[in-house]
Amino acid sequence: MPDQAPHRVAVLVLDNVLALDLGIPLQVFGSWLDGPYRLTVCAEQPGLVPVHGSPAISVEHGLESLKSADTVVVPGQAEPRAPSAAVCSALAASADRGARMVSICSGAFALAAAGLLDGRRATTHWWHAASLAKQYPQITVEPKVLYVDEGDVLTSAGVAAGLDLCLHLIRRDFGARIANQRARMLVAAPHRTGGQAQYIDLPVRPVGGLTELYEWALSNLHEPLTVDRLAQQAGLSRRTLIRRFNTETGQPPMRWLLEARLSHARELLESTDLTVTAVARRCGLGTPANFRALFKVHVGVPPSTYRDAFSG
Repeated sequence: MPDQAPHRVAVLVLDNVLALDLGIPLQVFGSWLDGPYRLTVCAEQPGLVPVHGSPAISVEHGLESLKSADTVVVPGQAEPRAPSAAVCSALAASADRGARMVSICSGAFALAAAGLLDGRRATTHWWHAASLAKQYPQITVEPKVLYVDEGDVLTSAGVAAGLDLCLHLIRRDFGARIANQRARMLVAAPHRTGGQAQYIDLPVRPVGGLTELYEWALSNLHEPLTVDRLAQQAGLSRRTLIRRFNTETGQPPMRWLLEARLSHARELLESTDLTVTAVARRCGLGTPANFRALFKVHVGVPPSTYRDAFSG
C-alpha cells in the first residue's frame, strides 16, 4: 500500500438518497482496513436523512466536511432535483479549491446544479439522461457509457456503475495492481464495456460453471488459447461455451481473454522490470509490435508511457 497521507473522501448524502448509490462508496472506500482512504459521510444538516426504500440514515457531519475533502462523492436520489443553494455553494467551493468531484447515478444533477458540469461531458442513469440534457443543455450527456472521466470531475451511469467508477478512481490514484486487488476483495460484479477507452481493463469474473475455466485461463495466458481450446478445457462444445460466456460475462470468449491479457500486462508493467518483449510473451499478446498496438488502442497510451506513469 502506498506510504502517504490518507486520501480524504467525503460522501454527501442528499434527501431520498438511493441506498445502493450510497453503499457503493462506503463499501469501496470506507470498509478498507488500513486502506489509503479516509471516509466521512455528511449532509446539508447533521441528523436523520431519508433513504429511498430504506430506513433513514443518521449523519453526524454537515457541509463543513466538504472543506477538507480531497474527493467529494454525491450519490444519486430516487427523484433527482437541484439541491439547495447552500449545497450548490458548498460543492462549487470544493471544486474551486481543487477537490475531485464525483457523482454516482443521478448525483450528476447536483453537480450540474452547482455549475460543475458546464461545458463538460457527463453521464447519469439512462432513465434520467434525457432529462439531464434538457435541463442543462450546456452539458454533453453521454448515456451509453459506464462513466465519464473529465479529470477533476467524474460522473457514473446508473446505480451499479458507481462501482466501476470507484474502482477506476482507485486505479487512477494507486495503479491497476491495487485496484485489481480491491476488486477481487469486493467480488466485483462484471463490468460492462461502454464504448469508451476509460473503463477498467479487468477481466470479468465468470461465476457458476465457468469459474474453474477462468482460473485455468488466467494461469495459462502465455499459451495460444483459442475458443476451441477453452471449450475442450471446460468440457463443452464450442457453441455452448460461446453462449455461456455471453450469458455469464456479457462478452464473447476472445474479448474476455484479451481483457484478461491486457489487465495482466498492466500489472507486469507496473510491478516488474520485464522488457516489453517479455511482458508480451507472458501475456500471450504476440510480438512486441502487436502488443504495443493493442495496448495503445485499448489503454490509450503506449506500454512505455503507462510504465512511466504507474511503475513504483
